[in-house]
Amino acid sequence: MSSRRSRSRQSGSSRITEEQISDLVSKLQDLLPEARVQSNARVPSARVLQETCNYIKSLHQEVDDLSERLSELLATSDMSSAQAAIIRSLLM
Repeated sequence: MSSRRSRSRQSGSSRITEEQISDLVSKLQDLLPEARVQSNARVPSARVLQETCNYIKSLHQEVDDLSERLSELLATSDMSSAQAAIIRSLLM
């Protein structure tokens, strides 16, 4: 019973409609690469959310890989330590 009360209190002022959820899921789907989800096809919301999570994880991995690669390049470059420090500060 208490969970029902807390749910009704929370949803009283900030209720989101199914139409709004559908619109947000559609916007997420539009952000995904075409190869992952076709934007013109009706895709279940759960799949769009899962694909969004997978895509964000892959972007994080790509950032990590590029950061590591850049660090390696900075370590082997002929630039001065001052220049390298400036580049590192911009990346942090």
